Amino acid sequence: MCDNSERFTRAEIDFSNLFARDLLPAKNGEEPTIQFLLEVVEILTNYVRKTFDRSTKVLDFHHPHQLLEGMEGFNLELSDQPESLEQILVDCRDTLKYGVRTGHPRFFNQLSSGLDIIGLAGEWLTSTANTNMFTYEIAPVFVLMEQLTLKKMREIIGWPNGDGDGLFSPGGAISNMYSVMVARYKYFPEVKTKGMSAAPRLVLFTSEHSHYSIKKAGAVLGFGKENGYVPLFVNATAGTTVYGAFDPINDIADICEKYNLWLHVDGAWGGGLLMSRKHRHKLSGIERANSVTWNPHKMMGVPLQCSAILVREKGILQGCNSMCAGYLFQPDKQYDVTYDTGDKAIQCGRHVDIFKFWLMWKAKGTVGFEQHIDRCLEISEYLYNKIKNRVGYEMVFEGQPQHTNVCFWYIPPSLRGMPHGDERREKLHRVAPKIKAMMMECGTTMVGYQPQGDKVNFFRMVVSNHAVTKSDIDFLIDEIERLGHDL
Repeated sequence: MCDNSERFTRAEIDFSNLFARDLLPAKNGEEPTIQFLLEVVEILTNYVRKTFDRSTKVLDFHHPHQLLEGMEGFNLELSDQPESLEQILVDCRDTLKYGVRTGHPRFFNQLSSGLDIIGLAGEWLTSTANTNMFTYEIAPVFVLMEQLTLKKMREIIGWPNGDGDGLFSPGGAISNMYSVMVARYKYFPEVKTKGMSAAPRLVLFTSEHSHYSIKKAGAVLGFGKENGYVPLFVNATAGTTVYGAFDPINDIADICEKYNLWLHVDGAWGGGLLMSRKHRHKLSGIERANSVTWNPHKMMGVPLQCSAILVREKGILQGCNSMCAGYLFQPDKQYDVTYDTGDKAIQCGRHVDIFKFWLMWKAKGTVGFEQHIDRCLEISEYLYNKIKNRVGYEMVFEGQPQHTNVCFWYIPPSLRGMPHGDERREKLHRVAPKIKAMMMECGTTMVGYQPQGDKVNFFRMVVSNHAVTKSDIDFLIDEIERLGHDL
């Protein structure tokens, strides 16, 4: 092993007189480049260390106008003249300082949270490689990693031999849109050349609690929101955004098979449970789906973004989306051009989302992801058991949650004796937003809230960060009660 310790030792250097033009590929730019990057690594490692320090705030909240007006030494305005590397390093520090530590063990605001060190390393390498996923010739290793990982995911779903197709896309909404596009192409392929006039009026079916991206996909692809005439596509949600509920996939699959409908399972949030022998039964029947959305950047803790669309029928993505651009996808290359995956994507430029996920899988193994999933569900069960009969709390729905989503109202002492009615509803509706605002001002924790149907605002607590412990749950409850006691 070669020793580069002296070469990569941080040295005292005056960055106030250095600019981007002084870095590589500039002549004599190697040393300034190394020293600049070492400073950046120092900023990043300090941030990582503080992220796992519970005495560090989750966020240092400022209103938009404050950040736009500029903080001390930090200005968002773009300049015509280059700024020094010293200022660039200040900007790096302050960008992290005024952001939200989504990897903090007391950040519960989103379905995507946590800071995985292996995933972080993978993201650094990905940005350094700076390539595109559209052809094997410019991303050979990444293309093969993607194909092997997607095959493994299809095997876990339960499709024979892991056969089928798939891509990593810019998020669950786009993965869901792919599923609608492919379903339309499967039943009405002439739409690709003749447009929607070549198909009858089509309709999609999805539950009221499904992710809004299913409806958005229908709107983008010309289905509209009103009732159509010809049933085409049914979406079953495996882990709804708010309640974490799982649709009965087998029952829905029976109907789809009877009427020859495309069955899609949106497992963006719940797909990760397939990694757990204890919890994968909640997705029973997923192997009967025609397509599946699965977001490793949610329940599996992979850094954003990392979303897969998986399709049971091999070649249909290519048939649906290919445009045979000769300047990219030449058929007479010296290698097997079936590895040029770009023509089956709706994008041309496609970010490398696979490496961080592949690297995490190598580092943890399937068993490591299983332990992660089981641990998060165990922590959420602890929260549910802690508050289900606790004074000052009401559960939004009866029974133990299926996922890590724990939905509840905190009832301040002033409302506990108040009879149910419009006045109580109006006051209770304002409780969660007020507590959330105080949480953010204090910077101690973050948890989401929302109304749902006829239900007034309630807290939705989710756990996807493997760093969360029972003591963090205890802290959250104490903080809600401290901030909400006098409301």
